[in-house]
Amino acid sequence: MATETTNSAPFAVIATGGKQYVVREGDTMLVELLGDHKEGDKIEFDTVLMTDDGKSSKIGTPHTGTKVKATYLGEKKGKKLTIVRYKAKSNRDRRIGHRQHYAEIKIDSVK
Repeated sequence: MATETTNSAPFAVIATGGKQYVVREGDTMLVELLGDHKEGDKIEFDTVLMTDDGKSSKIGTPHTGTKVKATYLGEKKGKKLTIVRYKAKSNRDRRIGHRQHYAEIKIDSVK
């Protein structure tokens, strides 16, 4: 029998860069690029879709009204991808490389 551990720390679900992320205070994460920011800038996410403080949950329609504050830590690169296009019987192949850029943020508060 597997035991499940529950983390009762407050969390929020935010939407940024076309994706949704579950965030807690103190988390460091990579998200899609956020525009022109310098290292140490404060960022505020207002597209909070859900919050939970361990006792009650608040689901937005479409947003809850709370804000998540974060600190911009810099720009990071994802892993390198190699794309190979190959055509059979014609001795043709093409190799393309791609490396995605991400913004690294640290969540300061979920309120």
